[in-house]
Parts: sequence; structure tokens; C-alpha cells
Amino acid sequence: MHTIMLKAKLHMARVTHAVLNYEGSCAIDGDLLDLAGIRENEQIQIYNVENGERFTTYAIRGEEGSKLISINGAAAHLAAPGHRIIICSYAHYSNTELETHQPALVYLQEGNHVSHTSNIIPVQLA
Repeated sequence: MHTIMLKAKLHMARVTHAVLNYEGSCAIDGDLLDLAGIRENEQIQIYNVENGERFTTYAIRGEEGSKLISINGAAAHLAAPGHRIIICSYAHYSNTELETHQPALVYLQEGNHVSHTSNIIPVQLA
């Protein structure tokens, strides 16, 4: 049996571009992709904190160091520059892999600069 688990997350990224007339996808600064372990063409889920939109697309590599987060194609209707988004990737893990699996969590601040990384999501308190 396999379980689908969070593989990686870019938390509170800021959309820098929304390009309607593009083939599709989400361009992400290559340095951020590498830090999170998200591969080019990997399926990602995007959650828009500003308007509640949730959509699926795939990651493409943006220029390293650019801090680029570009929502492209039809999805450009769902997010605008300045919107805060959460970008997640998921993977299937075997029971054996689950024993040691930890997601790569990258927390971003204004300007898509990394504030910190982690492998553990804090426990939510009541």
C-alpha cells in the first residue's frame, strides 16, 4: 500500500506575474525549486490565500535568484500579482518510506525571500 503525503511546500509565496497568454503552468525561481526539492514539470497544487482559489498545474523553472512566481495560462484568472499563495507537491510513499519521510517546508517572506526552512509542521493549538 502507498500513502499520498506532502512532499514539499513553498509557504506564503507572493505572485510576481500572472501571464494569461502562456501555455500554462507556474514558473518558480529555480533556487526555490531546488530548496524545496520540487522538480521541473512536477505536478503542484496552488492555494491562493487571498481569494480561496485552489488549482493544479505543474512547475517550470524560472530564472535563479529572480524570486519569480508566475501564474500562467488559464490559472492567471485565479491569482494576481501580490497575492499570497501556498505551493505544495505530494508524492506516494510506501509504508517503509513513511517511517523516515519528512516534507521539505520553505517559508517565504516579503519579496519571496526565504525566512526559514523546516521538516515539521507545528502542532496546531486550540
